[in-house]
Amino acid sequence: MRQLRAIDAGADVATGRLTFARDTGFHDEVKRRVLAYFERTGLSQQDSPRMHLKTAVLLLWFGASYALLVFAATSVWQGALLSASLALAMAGIGFGIQHDANHGAYSSRAAVNRLMAMTLDMLGASSYLWRVQHNLSHHTYTNIEGADDDINFVPFARLSPGQPRYRLHHLQQFYLWALYWFLFPKWNFVDDFKNVTRGRIGGRRFPRPRGRHLIELVGGKMLFFGWAFAIPLLVHSWWVVLLFYATTALVLGTTLAVVFMLAHCVEEADCPERPRDTDRLPRPWAVHQVLTTVDFARGNRLLTWYVGGLNFQIEHHLFPRICHVHHPRIAEIVQATCAEFGVHYKAHASFFGALASHWRWLRRMGQPLATAA
Repeated sequence: MRQLRAIDAGADVATGRLTFARDTGFHDEVKRRVLAYFERTGLSQQDSPRMHLKTAVLLLWFGASYALLVFAATSVWQGALLSASLALAMAGIGFGIQHDANHGAYSSRAAVNRLMAMTLDMLGASSYLWRVQHNLSHHTYTNIEGADDDINFVPFARLSPGQPRYRLHHLQQFYLWALYWFLFPKWNFVDDFKNVTRGRIGGRRFPRPRGRHLIELVGGKMLFFGWAFAIPLLVHSWWVVLLFYATTALVLGTTLAVVFMLAHCVEEADCPERPRDTDRLPRPWAVHQVLTTVDFARGNRLLTWYVGGLNFQIEHHLFPRICHVHHPRIAEIVQATCAEFGVHYKAHASFFGALASHWRWLRRMGQPLATAA
């Protein structure tokens, strides 16, 4: 799995068929400045005490919400509130623990990263397949249609000018929010099984999980179905279990989808066309990452804590192996370097500003091709 390690390290030349132009100095300089920051401050890029405390808070939040929902809730309103709390705790684990760990940003020790990465398996999704789809596909070919599988909602939505437009898409700015609800169940019951069976993600082959990875995938699914369905069915009727699973899925899927969309599927983010007559992309990898990504609400400390620094997606894409607790300080360095090299750094001042931009992008992509272009 050399490809996984290469992309996790922030390689500036893509693995696979498409390649990027050579770095013209921007990537080397921004890496030099960020490294100098850590040398100057004496901080570790991983192994942050703040990250360890956050992990404890999120896992306790998850455990308490689940225990109260299954064993203490006595009314529909209590169940609904606790389902929402459980969903938000699960999203927090996804944003703040597994995401860093699967990038090797949680700890400098591989064993610790593997353990924390399996919090995603606990939530019902394969960490192995996540690394293939997210680290390789999305982090390499961000916003490139046919290469970045994270923007592939075809035929239900059109998120990029290179995707086909269907008549229903002229209403996608209204209905897509409801489809976000199904993100989590689709992950649990469809995507992982389909991808393993086909041995493909986004049209590209990948090594099917074997040995330890297969045990983690199967064991994670069994653990998830155990706590999500088997244990609650010992206490409640089947329809009650399904009702509150659906409630949890609604809140969780919407939260996960929206946070991702606000960084890449907005008006300000580039969606480069895939070259037709060459396999070489015109921009260097680091420049491509900045231009296809948009930060948001950088001054909101509570939001930054909850979404695991994913409102600093430019910094995360450039330095995926650096723990997200450092993103706010790194952002100052990245933005200054972008200004010096003429690379357009974009950020929305607020969460709702980014949300409005996402809505406008959905509306624009739903228009006839000539208008969208």
